[in-house]
Amino acid sequence: MHALAIIGAGPVGATLALALAGCDRDVVVLDPRARGETLRGDRTLALSHGSRLILERVGVWRELARVEGAVTPIAEIDVSQAQGFGVTRLTAAEQGVPALGYVVSYVALQRALDAALEAAGVDVRFGVAARAVHGGPAAARVDLAGDAPAALEARLVAVADGAGTPVEGIGRERHDYGQNALVASVWRDAPHGGVAYERFTPTGPIALLPECDHYGLVWTLDPARTAPLLELDERAFLAELAHAFGSRVTGFTCVAQRRAFPLALERSRTIVGPRTALIGNAAQQLHPVAGQGFNLGLRDAWELAQVVLDAPREEVGSSRMLARYAARRRADRYAGIALTHGLVRIFGVGMPLVRLARGAGLALLDVVPPAKRAFARAMLHGLR
Repeated sequence: MHALAIIGAGPVGATLALALAGCDRDVVVLDPRARGETLRGDRTLALSHGSRLILERVGVWRELARVEGAVTPIAEIDVSQAQGFGVTRLTAAEQGVPALGYVVSYVALQRALDAALEAAGVDVRFGVAARAVHGGPAAARVDLAGDAPAALEARLVAVADGAGTPVEGIGRERHDYGQNALVASVWRDAPHGGVAYERFTPTGPIALLPECDHYGLVWTLDPARTAPLLELDERAFLAELAHAFGSRVTGFTCVAQRRAFPLALERSRTIVGPRTALIGNAAQQLHPVAGQGFNLGLRDAWELAQVVLDAPREEVGSSRMLARYAARRRADRYAGIALTHGLVRIFGVGMPLVRLARGAGLALLDVVPPAKRAFARAMLHGLR
């Protein structure tokens, strides 16, 4: 029987495994993909400064940053609303950090993590998919799919593959936002200078994230508008994007790789069960506004690793240990969910009085240093 089984060797599961590498715990990682492959195509990830620190601690950041085009620092974040006043701008210089965050290639990050797992000698079993997890008093059982042995047991099972593996006794809640995210790569006629933009519109937020020589676009839309925008020719699409941003961002010249997906808030009713712990999207999958979801998942992995390392060998997976993990994650998790859900609700209302209140809030945030520092700290390190 293993001390810990991790389901999923994606960025969150791999971070947990690397945080435990070299300790005296018997850790095994299960992942359905073939060695060297990624389950998803490349996409844009927004990492906070705090997430960079975690990746530095597990020995991945330096190698990732050496890959050409894999990491783009965010020097400033410009936040505004359409059809109303109020703007705030956060800068890395004001916060005393090298960058407010980083835009990272998912594929490059996954490859760096895979290489680090191999170098650390972590037992990763590729091509092995989990069907279900059943917690028990002394161990949790992972039922396996395909040609693998029927099951695997561990004192603790960490589920890190999103909603892929059901866990006995732990249900999920889903709130459909009735929105789609349209994502694409967008170019302008001027360098981005490391400036990210978050624009709140009546249909939802629009984010432009600096990436290599272009921006990663995340545009929240009503489903009825999504298909027509995907079908527009390049010139017409860029005109619609320019209209949405107004004078805040101009000079769009090119767009590529347009695609869309529905948006929802999904969360498990609890993040722990008998001999099981949920991390990353298995615990909560958030709206992309403010870029909280992935960073919250990395903090889940880091905190669970610290609790495992602090526990005596015989206590790994015990109800006492899992209660400590749940307590350590409670405030950050609930605050992250509340922030993203609240932003979607507050900035999705188009009434004039609400726009006025939002504008006043953004303006005050920009001129009240303590409030601005608190907001920046939440973006850098999470809401704990």
